[in-house]
Amino acid sequence: MPRTNTAETYGSVTKTFHWLTAFLILSAIPLGLIATDLAHRIAAGETALIAQTTLLFSLHKTIGIAAFLTALGRIIWALMQPRPGLLNGARKAEATLAGIVHWLLYGAMLITPLSGWVHHAATTGFAPIWWPLGQTLPFVPQSTLVADAADAIHFLSSRVLIVAILLHVAGALKHHMVDRDDTLRRMLPRAIVRQSPSTTQPGHALPLLAASLIWVGIISAGAAPALMSVTAPASPAPVAAAPGDWQVRQGTLALTIRQMGSPVQGEFTDWTAQISFADDPSQQVNGRVRVKVTIASLSLGSVTGQAMGGDFFDEATHPRAVFEGDILRRDAGFVADGTLTIKGNAVPVALPFDLVLSDEQAQMTGTLTLDRRDFGIGGSVTEEGTLAYGVDIAVNLTAQRMGPAD
Repeated sequence: MPRTNTAETYGSVTKTFHWLTAFLILSAIPLGLIATDLAHRIAAGETALIAQTTLLFSLHKTIGIAAFLTALGRIIWALMQPRPGLLNGARKAEATLAGIVHWLLYGAMLITPLSGWVHHAATTGFAPIWWPLGQTLPFVPQSTLVADAADAIHFLSSRVLIVAILLHVAGALKHHMVDRDDTLRRMLPRAIVRQSPSTTQPGHALPLLAASLIWVGIISAGAAPALMSVTAPASPAPVAAAPGDWQVRQGTLALTIRQMGSPVQGEFTDWTAQISFADDPSQQVNGRVRVKVTIASLSLGSVTGQAMGGDFFDEATHPRAVFEGDILRRDAGFVADGTLTIKGNAVPVALPFDLVLSDEQAQMTGTLTLDRRDFGIGGSVTEEGTLAYGVDIAVNLTAQRMGPAD
C-alpha cells in the first residue's frame, strides 16, 4: 500500500490519521458526557463520586488533546496531498452537502478540543491533564471571562462534532449499502478499489464558505454571553466598613486547596473586618479583631459550585464564617488568636502575621493552614489524594487609622 495519496486512492498515512483520529474522538465524547453527568450529580450532593468524575474528566481532557494534535497532523498532511475525487461527483447537491459536512468535521476536530483546552487553562481545579505540559497555555490568562467563553464554544462545537460524525457515518453507509460504490472501501486498510472518481467534480468554495459561516455563528454564539458581561476595569473595591479604630481600605482573603495533587486557588470577595489596635510593647494584648466572611462570595475556579454544596461549605444553611480573637504581641510579630466558626463548628485558630506601621496606615500579611475536617468540610472525601486535608489561608490588607470607635 503506498504511503501517499493518488488522484484515485488514499495512502496509508492518510488512512492511519483517519482511523486514529476517529478512535480518539469516539473515546473522548462518551467520557466527557458521562463525566458531565456525574459532575451534575456531585453538585446535587453525591460527593462520593468525586474521584470517579475526576478520573473520567482527566481521561477526557488527555485524550482530547491527543485528538487535537492528531487531527492537526491529519489536516496538515491532507493539505500536502492530492485529494481523490468523489465517486458521485456528478450528483451536485449530494456532493456539496458532503463537502459542507467534511469542512464542519475538520473544524470541529480542531475547535472542540482546543476550546476545552483553553477552558482548562483559563480556570483552576478539577481533573488535571495527564500530559507533561498543557495545564496552562501561552496567551491564555486565568480569567473567568475567557473560561466561560471557551466553555460555551466547547459545548456548542462538541454538538456540531457529534452531528457531523453521524452525518459522515450515514453518508459512508449509504455509499456502501445503497449506492454500492467504493467510497467507504477506499478508506479501509488493504482494500481493493475498482472504481475511479467521476469525471465531474464539485467545487470546494461553496462548501468551505457555508461551513465557515456556520462556524462563525457558533463561535459568536458561544463567546457573546461572556463578552456582554465585560465591564470597564475598576479599582479594587474597599472592604465594607465595620466599627473600629482601624478601617480596612483594601485587602484579599485567599485560600488554596489541593485537589488530585494540583493546587486550586480561590478568594473571598465579600468580607468585613472590625479592628481595634494599639501598638503597645508593654502589653501582650494589643487589640481585638472580628471578621465576617460571606461564603457565597468565594471564587474557587471550576469547583466553586461544588464548594457551596452541603458536604462542603453548605452555604445555604451557613452563609457566613466568623473569626473573632485578640491581637497578641509576639517576639517575631503578632498573632490573631481566637475562634473561627464555619458551618457552626467553632475551632481555636492562631494566625501569625507581619505588621508594617507607617504614619496612620498599617500593612498586614499573614498565612496559616487549616484542616478542613475540623470544620466538617468534605467529610465524604476521605482520601487526601483526592482532596487534601490542609487548606492554606492567606490574608493581605491595608488599614487606615480612623480614631476610636464611637
